[in-house]
Amino acid sequence: MRIVPFIISAVITTGLVFVLNTRLTLGGNEAPAFGSFFSPQHGFWQNAESVNEDFAADLKFPQLNGKVTVYLDDRLVPHIFADDENDAYFVQGFLHAKFRLWQMEMETRLASGRVSELAGDKALELDRQFRRLGMTYAAEIAAAEMDKDPVIKKECDNYTAGVNAYIATLTASSLPLEYKLMGFKPEKWSNYKTALFLKMMSWDLAGHENDFEMTNARSFFKADDFAKLFPALQDSLDPIIPKGTAFATQKVFPKEPAGDSAYLNNQEVVVSEMQKPDRENGSNNWAVSGKKTQSGAPILCNDPHLGLNLPSLWFEIQITTPDFNAYGVSFPCSPGVIIGFNDSCAFGVTNGGRDVRDYYEITFKDESRKEYLFNGSYHPTKFRTDTIKIKGKPDYIDPVAYVQLGDNWCPVMFDKTYSGNRTTNNKNYAVRWTAHDPSNELKYFNLIDRAKNYSDYQAAAVYFHTPGQNCLFAAKNGDIAIRTQGDWPAKWKGQGDYVMPGIDTSYLWQGMIPQDEVPYQYNPERGFVSSANQKPVDDNTYPYYLGRNFPLYRGIEINKRLATMNNITAQDMMALQTDNYNLFAQWTLPLFMKGIKENDLNADEKKYEDILKGWDLKNDVGSKGATVFEGWWNNLLDTVYADEFAKAPKNTKYPFESTLLEGLLKDSAYKYLDDINTPAIETLADEVTAAFKKTTLQLKKAELEGKLEWAKYKGTYINHLAKLPAFSRLNLPIGGGVHNINATKENHGPSWRMVVSLTQKTEAFGVYPGGQSGNPGSKYYDNFVDYWAAGKYYALWVMAKGEEKDKRIKSVMTFGKG
Repeated sequence: MRIVPFIISAVITTGLVFVLNTRLTLGGNEAPAFGSFFSPQHGFWQNAESVNEDFAADLKFPQLNGKVTVYLDDRLVPHIFADDENDAYFVQGFLHAKFRLWQMEMETRLASGRVSELAGDKALELDRQFRRLGMTYAAEIAAAEMDKDPVIKKECDNYTAGVNAYIATLTASSLPLEYKLMGFKPEKWSNYKTALFLKMMSWDLAGHENDFEMTNARSFFKADDFAKLFPALQDSLDPIIPKGTAFATQKVFPKEPAGDSAYLNNQEVVVSEMQKPDRENGSNNWAVSGKKTQSGAPILCNDPHLGLNLPSLWFEIQITTPDFNAYGVSFPCSPGVIIGFNDSCAFGVTNGGRDVRDYYEITFKDESRKEYLFNGSYHPTKFRTDTIKIKGKPDYIDPVAYVQLGDNWCPVMFDKTYSGNRTTNNKNYAVRWTAHDPSNELKYFNLIDRAKNYSDYQAAAVYFHTPGQNCLFAAKNGDIAIRTQGDWPAKWKGQGDYVMPGIDTSYLWQGMIPQDEVPYQYNPERGFVSSANQKPVDDNTYPYYLGRNFPLYRGIEINKRLATMNNITAQDMMALQTDNYNLFAQWTLPLFMKGIKENDLNADEKKYEDILKGWDLKNDVGSKGATVFEGWWNNLLDTVYADEFAKAPKNTKYPFESTLLEGLLKDSAYKYLDDINTPAIETLADEVTAAFKKTTLQLKKAELEGKLEWAKYKGTYINHLAKLPAFSRLNLPIGGGVHNINATKENHGPSWRMVVSLTQKTEAFGVYPGGQSGNPGSKYYDNFVDYWAAGKYYALWVMAKGEEKDKRIKSVMTFGKG
């Protein structure tokens, strides 16, 4: 049994329960008290699993149509064999709940703005943020859309029934540990909760925006400075769809209002930070043609970069039915395989990264907010009243106004009743977000799991609405393809980068990019397709505005490597996914070498300079050069731009990282090197040296703390969802970084690495930073983490009929009607 973590967790728990006065209140009912948690019969001791735990079971449920057998292997991966497809989804729901129920509950509570029920009023602002963003509104629309599709409705109904069938088996002693710790019981699952989770992923992947911060920058800087600090196109861009590609004839022609600049140049919005998804939520994916591989078969690779948590976002699974045989990772909360492969093809995604969430200033007639001005007259507002339950306090009643912008009703997220720690200017801002539109993303997963060819892939891809993704495909017949798929607004240049007036139709989205104009590649001559969240196209040839700030350097490095590689093997691709080479540093370090004032450096500074000069440009675990470079670059950004931003409004958007590098590469007398607050004219040498001197002080402190080596300095960790250190993994020995193909940051990085070689008998490899069980008392809770950190992979076993006696099988579960 996992005794040590439980002893540690007991200490943590004691303090936590004491702080919470040994009990919580949920929905008016008192939770189990301190004594219950430590009860030998029902407490946390019951959650400790034997190392040789046998999960075998013979179960009967009236909802099933036939027989389902589940073979759990030595990594706790379930191989589901079902006579009926919908029975497979029932069993998938049952298994997700069996191994990940608390995680499922918490993720959907967060999405629906219900954390205050457990955490008290300290979570009220977070709950209001998600309610006012329209997360529950969006989930209701999505659930209704899913219900219209009889195939998806059956899939969800059976998945939901499976989750609830497991919940019905729970007793006080078998409740997952966190329920005992927090003192509440599971709620029944519903199709609506699946929709909520999918909207949570939409927020995570398509919810990042800087509209208010960019509005401040636009209002503060002169037009020429703004264009230099926030360029619409990066010089070094290597887009997903190569430059020079011809696109379909433009069909939608967005027209910019004549008064756009006049409005924006007079706006200033006082903002402070609110909860946002990580801007680096992205990924790498690529597929290489058989003409570049040793086997002659395509190889598809995917590693989505997301927040790192325990339990993991992913749950590995095989689903075999009469209609398909799919293997990969699934989302607890949702049916099907999300990223993976089947007997004919492989499929993956990276985040599209485009701005599909915009804000409009709304003018209400009076304080009642019952009418709003639009197209010269006042129109009636709709209200959605949110009731937020708060542990230990009265319910919070929050009437949220909704206004119609075009065909869409949009929540007024910010008004005088709610600043969300974002605005303090007492204006009203409605949010237009594609996640509020009807969509059925589950249809994509349903179709791609059974896809056999490129036509099937095309038919599936169009269902990916929000979040938009770069959908990757490869097939055993040799085809490879990628589509920058999503429901993308057709925008004029700059539309949506800033807050816009919501007084008439002039500033609204004027249509969506038609699906036949969505950029894609199919069997390109260069022999590979790839994406790493960079801008999909070259703005000089594609007619629609896609935004300003996209990651550059991973995509450039991946394309450079793939272009020169031949006789590629799966092992080559695994090495590439975990590669720590820093192209950004390669381009940047010559500026340091050119600018540093050697004669002005003291002994400590020269020591760290020598480390940097001797660096091999790899962000490896033990690298000290990576640490020196990271510190120097961050200080250089501040040294160069701090004077320009000293008097800017709070939380004005800072320049893109690529802006400084490209500016310096083009002009060593870059305009912003000179400090506007001093009479002297500062040069590149002045700024490089000043930044390095500041860095040296920080490096000395890091070295004294034993944190000069890159992995220790970066301190990658995987947090438990409740942020309990005893259930987390801290200070992992892993390299990589934001500019590396191995894009592992402090608490963010490759959440599932997968390499699939589509040979006659598929060869696939994968790993994610977690384990199949959500129970901290199980050996399967985090047993993949060390493999992941070391850059190792598991061979993915696609079990076939006739292998029922394979030594990898550790437990068998049977499900039947009864």
